[in-house]
Amino acid sequence: MPEFARYPSLEGTAVLITGGASGIGRLTVEAFAEQGAKVAFLDRDAEASAEVSRATGAAHGLCDLRDIDATRAAIADLGAQIGPFTVLVNNAARDDRHNWQDVTPEYWDERMQTNLRHMFFAIQAVAPGMIAAGGGSIINLGSNSWWEAGGGFPAYTTAKAAVHGLTRTMARDLGDHRIRVNTVVPGWIMTDRQKELWATPEALEAHRSRQCLPDLIDPVYVARMVLWLASDDSAMCTANNFMVEAGSI
Repeated sequence: MPEFARYPSLEGTAVLITGGASGIGRLTVEAFAEQGAKVAFLDRDAEASAEVSRATGAAHGLCDLRDIDATRAAIADLGAQIGPFTVLVNNAARDDRHNWQDVTPEYWDERMQTNLRHMFFAIQAVAPGMIAAGGGSIINLGSNSWWEAGGGFPAYTTAKAAVHGLTRTMARDLGDHRIRVNTVVPGWIMTDRQKELWATPEALEAHRSRQCLPDLIDPVYVARMVLWLASDDSAMCTANNFMVEAGSI
């Protein structure tokens, strides 16, 4: 088993994670809870959210992140419970496959709502509290998909490419307040969803050949990068990309 670091600066820190009930989000909730942080997360899956809260002690709010009013209300409620957030992890997304020929304007807009729009409005909701606290860390989850020129989901890859623009402009806008904004770029992470839907032996072998390292990537390693970016250890890191993709890009 790997031996992971402990970050004293995260103890007692109020952390908000979107999409925290499964996959990378759940591992991130667990990782912050193990550091002694005060953790809250948003998700729309009531059953999975309740199970994660029981396992970790994290608070959770139920909402569909495509509904911005509901998202704002849930963030305000969780902030009232555990204090102003000084760490935000914009994790929630869905990499549903789709053929470019079948995409309608309505589907395109829904994919932007699912994979991009809520990130900005979550930042907008938590930034005033970070400003009042004297600083904070915002971590947006990107994707290796567009870096690798991956096909089969153009609306998703477009949204994920835009995450990098959001990161860099908000790093500039919030930097005077000592709020850092960075992007974590996961490779092909072996979550349950990926294993169930797309991780065929042939696909895994092809991807292994693209990576520099031979091992498939467990979601815990994305969570560990997020922890580092949230901690004081990364205090001078902002407006940048931090890859967790085993050298596939």
